[in-house]
Amino acid sequence: MPDYGKAIHTNEELKEMQSWPLERKIQVTQTRILEWGQHYNEQIYVAFSGGKDSTVLLDLVRRVYPNTPAVFIDTGVEYPEVREFIKTVPNVRWQKPGMGFKRVLEEYGYPIISKNVSQRIYEARKYPDSKIPRMFDADDPYSQRYGRQFSMAKWKWLLDSDIPISHMCCNVMKKAPSKKFEKETGLKPILGLLAEESALRKTEWMKDGCNAFNNKRPTSRPMSFWTEQDVLAYIVRFNIPYCSIYGEILQNLVGEYYTTGVKRTGCIYCGFGCHLESYPNHFQLLKETHPRQWDYCMRSKEDGGLGMREVMEFIGVKVD
Repeated sequence: MPDYGKAIHTNEELKEMQSWPLERKIQVTQTRILEWGQHYNEQIYVAFSGGKDSTVLLDLVRRVYPNTPAVFIDTGVEYPEVREFIKTVPNVRWQKPGMGFKRVLEEYGYPIISKNVSQRIYEARKYPDSKIPRMFDADDPYSQRYGRQFSMAKWKWLLDSDIPISHMCCNVMKKAPSKKFEKETGLKPILGLLAEESALRKTEWMKDGCNAFNNKRPTSRPMSFWTEQDVLAYIVRFNIPYCSIYGEILQNLVGEYYTTGVKRTGCIYCGFGCHLESYPNHFQLLKETHPRQWDYCMRSKEDGGLGMREVMEFIGVKVD
């Protein structure tokens, strides 16, 4: 069971900060960036995915430290538009992972439901004599001890399935090359992560705040208290160039921003959260916008594909 230690922020504080006007968020974020840069004598870099969050982050950082390099991990599973956009951004260093996505699936398993659920299933199978499998039993005192927040009982049917499941793709394809780069250069990362994106990111921010100086791998997450609406508003207000895959950024009748293209970028074959998406989910959109990539993703492994149709259909996700 993870030990998150004593939190330095509360859920109420996060909600309050998320309600701040954009101007205040910019000011506080750039203060955190300044603190990070000063602490490490400007030996810092921006983890740059080409998505809208890291695009805004890079602009914020370079307003304070103009010569800060960006690092793009070229996993090979990004939208082609993302790769083309990154080529237009100055001072970006490209890094390759040591293992491709198909091999990760073969050696570890598919990323589905969430990173936390996939990790628990992977660990429960790998260490059947540990306490982890007990988290999948609703009647087990170990599962009950931590309450519904950490109980995996609702996912026992996945644990008992024959589908190989794992959280390792991000560790192998993104974190490992990032850590390798940091070890070689001594630069410390700034990440464009938002607490609203997942329970894990929220918990990490509540524990460490924006600048985790004392972690085993020190990281800065100065936009943690931003929302997606803030990110889109910043791009519009400051006319920041962004990847074409998002389409236009418009406002609805109540003033909320939205994109006419994809909502998120990231790895195009990722299965995390797809069971929660409404129609059309990102796999259905991928079929329309990038049919060649969709075909490779859904084709069976025997026919040279990734075999994700069978996996998605097993968890009830329609792919076409």
